[in-house]
Amino acid sequence: MKNVNKLAFLGLVFLQLFSTSLLAQTAKIKPTLTVLNIDTKGVTLDPTQMGNLVRIELDKLDMFDVTDRYDVAYLIDKNKLNITNCYGKMCLLEIGNVIKSEYMFTGSAELYGETIVMTFRLVNIQQGSVTKTTVMEFLNLPLEIQNMTGITIRKMFDKPNDDVELARLTKKFNYESATNNPNKERVNLQGPRFGYTFIFGKNADILRMSKESGGFEAYPAMFQFGYQFEKQYLNEGNYQALFEIIPSVSGIDQQMFVPTLTLLNGFRNTKNGWEIAIGPTFSLANYSQMAFYNNQYYTQDQISTMGVTDVTFEKRLNSNGTLGIGSALLLGVGKTIKSGKMNIPVNAFITVPTHDGFKIGISVGYNSKNTSKK
Repeated sequence: MKNVNKLAFLGLVFLQLFSTSLLAQTAKIKPTLTVLNIDTKGVTLDPTQMGNLVRIELDKLDMFDVTDRYDVAYLIDKNKLNITNCYGKMCLLEIGNVIKSEYMFTGSAELYGETIVMTFRLVNIQQGSVTKTTVMEFLNLPLEIQNMTGITIRKMFDKPNDDVELARLTKKFNYESATNNPNKERVNLQGPRFGYTFIFGKNADILRMSKESGGFEAYPAMFQFGYQFEKQYLNEGNYQALFEIIPSVSGIDQQMFVPTLTLLNGFRNTKNGWEIAIGPTFSLANYSQMAFYNNQYYTQDQISTMGVTDVTFEKRLNSNGTLGIGSALLLGVGKTIKSGKMNIPVNAFITVPTHDGFKIGISVGYNSKNTSKK
């Protein structure tokens, strides 16, 4: 009885190993697929090169046993086949039967105006019919032919594509990068800016004070307007690096004139339009060297007249002072809203707080899509 059980157990083990081996071998069998040439018109690759490129992209899918280019050349020579202009179904069916390939792959890459059209078809030799057809339109970007080919083939066989890459190659007004503006044109968001600045801290108190006390009799919230100039010096991947110069004027609504110059270095995300920037900001205003004495600020002349010596002077806003330059470090964040050719940048900013206070603000701008030659 024990021998019978052992034999049964060994039989089951053998059957299991045999079944596993058989399934593994079956899983490895992939249908054969042959690519001859792919028709091209107006693009940089000839039909033979395009055919080689398609084979590479099909191999990446790992769905077919793709006949490599050397075997294709051998089969053509062995069977004395003429594959010139063999892009249609009837011709491919004849050749597919001769070389015993289960599938044939054909198509074209053609330039129409500013659009490259990729058309691919899969021919089932046994059924004698075209079983899959995919057509995709791309921007005229000759250096991106391989990416276009891969995207079209992946779509044909229901494989996922990267949305960012797809948008850059197909959407004319997508956020620009080096891909869809290959060293020829780059978007520039320079244009008018306007918004409001809010002042906090000691400077806010000085603005509210009377002019007799060295104040400005103003509210610590000012309308500002200006113009942004920008220069992009890096335009790769999902980001653009840029340098911004923003001259502006604040305080017109408060009967004041405060010119400001802001210099920023930042990054813009080409996928969603967000950007961040940091840099110094300089403004012209009236300042005096003042000292705090007996719970009040006095100018140097007043302190001297009073005969006080044991005090410390500091630079302070003073409407009765002399014109000087104030500075701060500014941090900004923004997002560009796009509508067709219209760009609407919206930005918020804050200056790094100091003993004099800080500013926060928001600005909005606009321009049409403008480009500059590189």
